[in-house]
Amino acid sequence: MDMKKTKIIVADAQELVAEGLRARLSDIPEFEIVGHASTGTALLKALATHEVDLVLMEVSLPGMDGIDATRKLHEQFPNVKVLAHSVLTAIEYVNSMLIEGASGYVVKSASKEELTEALRAVMRGEKYISEEARKSVEEGYRFTEKRMDGEYVGLTAREREIIRLIALEKTNEEISAILFVSVDTIKTHRKNLMNKLNVRSTAGLVKYAVDRCWI
Repeated sequence: MDMKKTKIIVADAQELVAEGLRARLSDIPEFEIVGHASTGTALLKALATHEVDLVLMEVSLPGMDGIDATRKLHEQFPNVKVLAHSVLTAIEYVNSMLIEGASGYVVKSASKEELTEALRAVMRGEKYISEEARKSVEEGYRFTEKRMDGEYVGLTAREREIIRLIALEKTNEEISAILFVSVDTIKTHRKNLMNKLNVRSTAGLVKYAVDRCWI
């Protein structure tokens, strides 16, 4: 009797990553890379027309990033599992992916054996987090009041919008005019964002936007 293959789509801006994963998993018959999507939007379109069991999801995707794509995927295709596959390991990325429905987080530098273990764990309905990502989360909690029991609040749509505007070098006054709120409100948002993301300057907020391919 033939083994049922786990059909996988790789969501990554670089097609070379998908090709590399296809080669790495080629001798493991239970897994099959059936497609590649370079953007979150392209991924959702592919899922609407293809039978897929799991998505290997990069956090940094142009346009709709991996976190937002995971949220929409979880809403529209609840039976499709997501395993984050990224070089980014900061606490906000790991926690946000898990909050939005990912079943695990594996770093791109993981060995073939670890990647295989992560895929199998996720398909069994378990969680899998690479040691490097786990250590990053534990380190991140040293600088935040959020607890290790998983309580973590992701960014709101308004907060993401403000970060985008900050990354575009808009001043507090300009952002307040664009969003029709007071300057004091924008200042409060900046302070809250720095606390949520564990950064200490505007440069940290800009880096966050760059990492997620928002600009």
